[in-house]
Amino acid sequence: MASEETKKEALTSGYEVFYKKICIPALIKERGYKNVMQVPRVEKVVISSCLKEATQDSKVVEKAVEEVSQITGQKPIVTKAKKSIANFKLRKGMPIGCAVTLRKQKMYEFLNRLFNVVLPRFRDFRGVSPKGFDGRGNYTLGIREQIVFPEINYDRIDKIRGMNITIVTSARTDEEARVLLKHMGMPFREA
Repeated sequence: MASEETKKEALTSGYEVFYKKICIPALIKERGYKNVMQVPRVEKVVISSCLKEATQDSKVVEKAVEEVSQITGQKPIVTKAKKSIANFKLRKGMPIGCAVTLRKQKMYEFLNRLFNVVLPRFRDFRGVSPKGFDGRGNYTLGIREQIVFPEINYDRIDKIRGMNITIVTSARTDEEARVLLKHMGMPFREA
């Protein structure tokens, strides 16, 4: 395991450097990988927000796009309904949400803020659930309020909105992905 001084030095030079200098050697030692290319990595992070109020008011989607772009630093795409559902007053092609995919440098910056700033801001936070894996090494986390992100100005929001954050990894199993995310700093709750 790397010393605390080495960890701090790697974190100050960027989260990607932290992953390459601290996490990869620790994973190779712990899991017994034969080379660096076998070590699982985070490929992308997808942040999506679906809004049921969008069927009545089209400005809701614009506001959500603005907030997600403030959080991620990248403009999201507007997602549209794939089919019409009469009970929900939803027509095919109506804008109902937004989504953004982060890769490379923006992805590492977002993960750093998520693990070290956003998640600890939740009241009575004891860690995230280890049950959010999909069976293929990807982890999905639901956030109920966008106000936990420091980029959002609390006085300028009109409504509390939630979002889903999916961390897509190259891991083959959920256990591999859990170990990877734990080394990267994901605060998992003890089962």
